Amino acid sequence: MKKKYNQLSEDTTQVILESISDGVFTINYNWEITSFNRAAAEITGISSKDAIGRRCWEVFRSNMCEQDCALKKTMEEGKPFVNSSGYIISSEKKKIPVTVSTSLLIDKNGKILGGVETFRDHSLVEELRKELSARFKIDDIVSNSESMKTIFKILPQVAESESSVLIEGETGTGKELLARAIHNISPRKKKPFIAINCGALPDTLLESELFGYKKGAFTHAIKDKPGKFALADGGTLFLDEIGDTSSAFQVSLLRVLQEHEFTALGALKKEKTNVRIIAATNKSLSGLIANEQFRQDLYYRINVIRFLLPPLRQRKEDIPLLVDKFIRKLNIRLGKSVHGVDPEVLQTLMSLDYQGNIRELENIIEHAFVLCLEGNINLQHLPDFLYPGSSPVVFEDEDPVKTARIKQIHDALIRNNFNRNAAAKELGIHKSTLFRQIKKFGIKIEEKRSAQ
Repeated sequence: MKKKYNQLSEDTTQVILESISDGVFTINYNWEITSFNRAAAEITGISSKDAIGRRCWEVFRSNMCEQDCALKKTMEEGKPFVNSSGYIISSEKKKIPVTVSTSLLIDKNGKILGGVETFRDHSLVEELRKELSARFKIDDIVSNSESMKTIFKILPQVAESESSVLIEGETGTGKELLARAIHNISPRKKKPFIAINCGALPDTLLESELFGYKKGAFTHAIKDKPGKFALADGGTLFLDEIGDTSSAFQVSLLRVLQEHEFTALGALKKEKTNVRIIAATNKSLSGLIANEQFRQDLYYRINVIRFLLPPLRQRKEDIPLLVDKFIRKLNIRLGKSVHGVDPEVLQTLMSLDYQGNIRELENIIEHAFVLCLEGNINLQHLPDFLYPGSSPVVFEDEDPVKTARIKQIHDALIRNNFNRNAAAKELGIHKSTLFRQIKKFGIKIEEKRSAQ
């Protein structure tokens, strides 16, 4: 009777595995697939018969197989991993986004037989996410704020025109990003987009960069060099921080915009130019005009269409969208599979004032990526300055991984009042391991605080 019950139990387990929508497969210690359920076959396009007996990476061809295999970690460390993100390649060579969970495969006697992995197809979720994102996205700009939606609404018409555009906004609000978006959806999109920071160069260098020069025009001019106006011919020239230019340079630029011609330094004849001008500034040009620091006639030339980009503190509803964008971008660039941010982290990010605007938020997420190896970004991965009363500590080392680890340990010690037991628990390592790393890296412990 007992044998019959066990057989019934095995049959029931098989029925359950075949009926669930998640793909499930098992492997032995040779990484050979020993079972492969119906959902796994449907998602991959590979039948159970063809999958069993093959190595798992031959079947899935996943990005995780190359560098971040959760199943490998489970087999090596003997612990489960939940919701690692990645993709697999189906039999039809289609990239399928998935999340995977892994654990050891253990029989009723406690013997380890291999590993088991479940994976969920997120194609539909990804399509919905893209569809939703498209409603709040133009080119590489994402936003859900009313002020940005107003800009999105007229951007296609502005891009279609040939009019000059002036973009005003604080540093880090994405002025160049908006300029690129205008170019990328305009009839000039197949021609160059060239940006130059006008405030970073003195007049003489700025003129040679924009207009170019001929051989012998000055001491070190050993050959002809085309300027940005020539290089951007047929495309778009983005003049950033135009409010920082001198009156003398503004006269030269105004002449080019009026006549659609320029003269390279040392040249005898003028050259025609066909570029669209998009200018940007973090200053109020009308205020500079009132103080006679900017020419009014040049202002009217570049201010045919004006955009005012709001600072991030006035469009905080965009923070979750921006965080998601930066995480996806950094996952691709760094080959990681960070899922997102913990609720406490998002709450912290929503509470900041962002004097550095979007650029500041992107830097915070990139900092967190150095310290976050997998899963979600949590509070311990954020920079020191986000914690009241803490002072940033700078570690300098040629090895960025070592630098990041030192900072991670130091930050954990600060948050736990230098209690090493608590810091080790937060870091997920044994206390003795933390002691060895503190000694190895020469991390100083403040004796006046608890050092248990």
